[in-house]
Amino acid sequence: QVQLVESGGGLVQTGGSLRLSCAASGRTRPEYPIAWFRQAPGKEREFVGINWSGDHTTYADSVKGRFTISRYSANDTVSLQMNSLKPEDTAVYYCAAKSAGGNYLRPGAYTYWGQGTQVTVSS
Repeated sequence: QVQLVESGGGLVQTGGSLRLSCAASGRTRPEYPIAWFRQAPGKEREFVGINWSGDHTTYADSVKGRFTISRYSANDTVSLQMNSLKPEDTAVYYCAAKSAGGNYLRPGAYTYWGQGTQVTVSS
């Protein structure tokens, strides 16, 4: 079992920055790929990006160049640095661990989820 806890959400103005953290505990070895998803009201949960291991990351086109995922293996933490935020980035952000196969773009491929943290970008 892996437990994930997100932190760092909040309210920011358009163009601002926020840094989210995802702290893992429990069975953290071997390291699973850790992804970030987001869900806005009335919308489906949407893939944001994934850290496969080390510096190997993949991003959704909508956040490429603005968001950066980093992994800190020493303390089992994965961060999501969000810059140049837009109102359309407003959502609850979740981190998730992928312990099995399946399409990494789909929420169903992830076994473990955090509780989510709210990010609100004001215009």
